[in-house]
Amino acid sequence: MSPTVSQDGLPVPQRYGAIITIALGIMMAVLDGAIANVALPTIARELHASPAESIWIVNAYQIAIVISLLSLSFLGDMLGYRRVYQVGLVLFVLTSLFCALSASLTTLTVARVLQGFGGAALMSVNTALIRIIYPQRYLGRGMAINSLIVAVSSAAGPTVAAAILSIASWQWLFLINVPLGVVALWLALRYLPDNPQKARQQKFDVPSAVMNALFFGLLISALSGFSQGQSGWLVAGEAVALLLVGIVFVRRQLAMPVPLLPVDLLRIPIFSLSIGTSVCSFCAQMLAMVALPFFLQNVLGRNEVATGLLLTPWPLATMVMAPIAGRLIERFHAGLLGGLGLALFAAGLFLLALLPSQPGDSDIIWRMMLCGAGFGLFQSPNNHTIISSAPRNRSGGASGMLGTARLVGQSSGAALVALMFNLFSDSGTHASLLLAGVFASVAAVVSLARMTQSRPAAGS
Repeated sequence: MSPTVSQDGLPVPQRYGAIITIALGIMMAVLDGAIANVALPTIARELHASPAESIWIVNAYQIAIVISLLSLSFLGDMLGYRRVYQVGLVLFVLTSLFCALSASLTTLTVARVLQGFGGAALMSVNTALIRIIYPQRYLGRGMAINSLIVAVSSAAGPTVAAAILSIASWQWLFLINVPLGVVALWLALRYLPDNPQKARQQKFDVPSAVMNALFFGLLISALSGFSQGQSGWLVAGEAVALLLVGIVFVRRQLAMPVPLLPVDLLRIPIFSLSIGTSVCSFCAQMLAMVALPFFLQNVLGRNEVATGLLLTPWPLATMVMAPIAGRLIERFHAGLLGGLGLALFAAGLFLLALLPSQPGDSDIIWRMMLCGAGFGLFQSPNNHTIISSAPRNRSGGASGMLGTARLVGQSSGAALVALMFNLFSDSGTHASLLLAGVFASVAAVVSLARMTQSRPAAGS
């Protein structure tokens, strides 16, 4: 039986139980996107796979999430966010066990695809649930907790993986999800609220879901292929297919009263500007996060341990700033907070790219802190605006778009790093950091453009 919920959120004891449920689920889903990277050489060796083949252990998970996120958020609006989240937890736990028991690369890849669908169910409705859990006046604080979990989990993935691998086999990277998932499921059954109103008039359109999967799958594949120097004919073919599918897909969505790809929400100026801000900022974040370890080790000569320690101030600064930003949104426009945060983020990135040839640790640390603090100041208010600017019965669609914007931005950023390395060779890390600064600057301008739009009305 789900807790009773009003327009003004859950009462305090249930609210804490519900937000812990969300935090556990999202932590597992985001961590598993990054945690396998560190273990790829070990897994490839034990499963007798080549390094190139082993990349599918990572790609399969990410692609499964991207192609299913919007479909699952649409089902959340129809059937209830609580139900989608609980099914996602069950699937995530079972497929984590499947991953750990896999004895070949093929079975592990299949398990990762299924695990990705479970992760997508968690990511697709998490912010929609937060909108129900928290009173409207405190929604920014709920979004801050969610942003904090996503940011820290993304940054902590390699560290957590290294810690587990230092004392256990790679299978435990997945087995650790089983007890955590069981606890999260128990909390979900006890505390998660149901939708106050469901969009029962919506009909799930299977052709739209197929075109959505094709569109985002082709997008990620074309980006990766282009950046990694695959055959020009293959990349061109994917780009043409992407264009054709995209045209048919968007035209179909425009003709539907409640589209799976929420083009109707994109007609809300502050919503579309916030989505644009999110794509650009996460592209900048991933450009930096992938390039910085190479920069610190290959250019500045730091070892692996020092690299891990020097990267730590970034997520720590985000941890400090995210809750502050969640409270500031109650007083200041998200466009202003986002613009200031992204300007700080861009400044930190440019300053990292322009480091002297022999910098001290303190020179690196304060620049990392500037990046983390700037990103933390932007993320919570931006997520708050995306969710609160959509009608309540379309919170699932808004939540799905928020997750899709993040994943498309991160996938684009990772692809651009590979492109910079191919184009500029030894100076690829500098080029990546400079490009990250450019994307963060563009995101700051787009964020400030939102100040011409009124803030979303409470309870909208």
